[in-house]
Amino acid sequence: MSLTDSELERYQRHIVLKEVGGLGQMKLKAASVAVVGAGGLGSPCLLYLGAAGVGRISFIDDDRVSLSNLQRQTLFTTGDLGRPKTEVAADRLAALNPDIALNPVAARLTADNADSLLAGHSVIADGCDNFETRSLVNRAAVRLGIPLVSAAIGPFEGQIGVFAGHLADAPCWACFAGTPDDRPGTSCADIGVLGALAGVTGSAQALQVLRLMTGFGEPQIGRLWLFEGLSMASRNIRVPKDPACPVCSI
Repeated sequence: MSLTDSELERYQRHIVLKEVGGLGQMKLKAASVAVVGAGGLGSPCLLYLGAAGVGRISFIDDDRVSLSNLQRQTLFTTGDLGRPKTEVAADRLAALNPDIALNPVAARLTADNADSLLAGHSVIADGCDNFETRSLVNRAAVRLGIPLVSAAIGPFEGQIGVFAGHLADAPCWACFAGTPDDRPGTSCADIGVLGALAGVTGSAQALQVLRLMTGFGEPQIGRLWLFEGLSMASRNIRVPKDPACPVCSI
């Protein structure tokens, strides 16, 4: 695989980084990422993955654009109200970078389709808004042997974990979160969320995905990054593999 003249110019700021270089950019071109959720976290994550030149990007979401989305979901505009999010995302990403392959999936990820939708990707980026889907994504990632970058936000908090439960010494998402149930009154519609926090967290999620695909920086598998927007404090903690985990230790 090689880079065209236009790609060399487009990604010049990556290529001059010794930690990425031409080889790293070709790794991105050869890679494929599945993004679950095209909302507050998926919007910045998708934009930065597309801009970075990830060769194939799948994005899975069954929702349509609503007015309340526009406070934080930067892929969409007022003129997109009522359109499927994946349709709009495909238009935006194609306009941003016509050299990448896009696979929009306007469907809800379920136990029946998770493996077929996620198989064949280099990395999975999960930014969905409920525990049921997060658990399904994690189980599929372990079964398929694909690293998972999971991001979540609260009113003023963001978190990103890098998991690889299919490896003997690495945790999966369930080692950290267990198998929680969704509870009424805990969605962002109920408790609120600062719009810019989605941008910070989704962009950092894209950074972790790019790190996995190119190998720059310190390894992050089994690490959880926590950010608190009120004080602007952050910390990075280690998540151990749970020997009793019902997902990756059986």
